Amino acid sequence: MSTAAHWRVVQWRSRTTFILALSASAVGLGNLWRFSYLSGEHGGGPFIVAYIACLFLIAVPLMIAEVVLGHQGRAGPVVSIRLAADRSGRSRGWMLVGALACVTGMLILAFYAVVGGWALAYAHSMYLGAFSALPAVEVGEHFLQLLERTRGQIYWQSLFLAAATGVLIIGVRRGLGLLVWLAVPALLALLGYLIGYGFEHGDMRAAGDFLFSTRLVDFSPHSALVALGHAFYTLGVGVGTGICYGAYAPDRIPVGRSVVAVAVFDTMIALAAGLAIFPIVFANNMEAAMGPGLMFVSLPYAFGSLAQGDLYGTLFFLLVVVAALGSAVAILEPCVSALMQHLRMHRVTAALLAGTVVWLLGVAVVFSLHPDAVPSWYGNRNLFELLDAVSTDFLLPLVGLLTAILVGWRLRPDLLREHLQRESPAFFAFWRMLLRYVVPPAIGLLLLAPLW
Repeated sequence: MSTAAHWRVVQWRSRTTFILALSASAVGLGNLWRFSYLSGEHGGGPFIVAYIACLFLIAVPLMIAEVVLGHQGRAGPVVSIRLAADRSGRSRGWMLVGALACVTGMLILAFYAVVGGWALAYAHSMYLGAFSALPAVEVGEHFLQLLERTRGQIYWQSLFLAAATGVLIIGVRRGLGLLVWLAVPALLALLGYLIGYGFEHGDMRAAGDFLFSTRLVDFSPHSALVALGHAFYTLGVGVGTGICYGAYAPDRIPVGRSVVAVAVFDTMIALAAGLAIFPIVFANNMEAAMGPGLMFVSLPYAFGSLAQGDLYGTLFFLLVVVAALGSAVAILEPCVSALMQHLRMHRVTAALLAGTVVWLLGVAVVFSLHPDAVPSWYGNRNLFELLDAVSTDFLLPLVGLLTAILVGWRLRPDLLREHLQRESPAFFAFWRMLLRYVVPPAIGLLLLAPLW
């Protein structure tokens, strides 16, 4: 395998760009259609406390480990892990963890791009007033009709992937760097407008009670496991994003504090999304939900029933598109960097190849979602459900576990310390202790949870 060990990637010029890039990758669909609902269903305040504890004790140490790997290797996931193993005198077989992270990202993006296409389609429909004063039953039928229109889904998915691939083709600074400087402010502005709309036209009191009230009776050991799972997935660990973005980060940045800042930002966005979504839902006397049912049935009906709902519904789905695009680019970039460094491809060729593979997988997902398609995959699931289950229940935790073992147990502490110079010795010791003794057992619970 021909790999350029001397590979030097283009770096961003400022720490702010690095933080914005990680933030844009972390703020994905899970923050918009999952976190707020989980909080309301599992006791409100107690769930948020458990989630924050898991976030900073498990997900943050893992993301720091990924960034340190990338900062040390100055390359994509596979090459960075290989160089880190070489420097610590460990087996080069560890670089398979980087390859597995890239494969996991491709599988996730196969169904993620389909949902991004749905969001584009709904932004267009909202703009045209398709849901204005439409009964709830007909709103639900609209989504079923979208699933029946295979060509339409492929069209919108293709537009979404074309945007993501185009950003990657442009490059690290002018593509990724410019995207995050535009996407994060746009995300904040759109959320601000939607929260203001919720205060004016929604039931903010009911939303606040649902999200933040303390209901210990609804919080159980299962709730703690749910909080652990969402905390693990929310920062996007396990797909190589942290390694790639760590490679692009400037020299001598405070890696630990930067990742902590991203985790705080991600949590704030998740809570703000709940304040933007559920006041509108409760104002129409609808039950709380999550996933596609919330995004593509409950919310279109809710916006269609309120004054200026078409405008703010369009803004909401544009918010979804922006959030999904930031995550999609972050997931695809490790694959592009791996192709560039191992096959010596030009960035344009690598981005087009990776985008095409994801597009083909996405087309297969679209065909499996047709109402007339018979679920024939494992457990009678369609391909969307299968890829979601395999990636979230098995591959992501596995990559996270192997990363924790590699960085916590196999790499030399003095080499890791070089890339955490800006952090105190106490911070470094606490981080390494978490990575060695807390993160692996927690991920083990996630791997075993589906069996229970």
